[in-house]
Amino acid sequence: MFATIVDNDISLALVQPSFAHDYFDIVSRDRDYLAQWLTWPVHADGIAFFEGFIRHSLHDYADGKSLTCAMLYQGAVVGNISFNTISHDLKKVQIGYWVCQNQQGKGIVSRCVKALVHIAFEKLGMEKVEISAATENAASRAVCERLGFTLEGVIRQAEKLDDRIVDHAVYGLYRSENVPSVSR
Repeated sequence: MFATIVDNDISLALVQPSFAHDYFDIVSRDRDYLAQWLTWPVHADGIAFFEGFIRHSLHDYADGKSLTCAMLYQGAVVGNISFNTISHDLKKVQIGYWVCQNQQGKGIVSRCVKALVHIAFEKLGMEKVEISAATENAASRAVCERLGFTLEGVIRQAEKLDDRIVDHAVYGLYRSENVPSVSR
């Protein structure tokens, strides 16, 4: 099973059924916070929601389509990060992430993205890492900019979040442009 140590405080672990309770606890506490930028929190009405998510994620992992991990900070599940898609034909991965509200601002997401970028380039042989974030999601966009991603464009009317439609800023990082701050 996939697992990696990011640093002394952070590790990534392939999602597993035991994480369903942790995910539900986080969403129960942070539903409104997470729903600002994610479509699924309003639908996460029980542990069964996350059990299904984990089953689907493990199936896609076995098929080589994605990699979905829990972010663990000091041993506790604090969020999720993934290669939402792995395209071997395009040699590209798309990263998505979320972290619970009380762990914001500690650099957890940045360090985990950095680890996944390393895996994408060095272990999977990808040429591009892509991240898409709502244009108004300053925290998520700051992660991309901090790690040297380039804003490639804005997709207008990209996603419906509850009662509003948001635009997405699309960031890319290429193996050939891999900045020193991203290499491990």
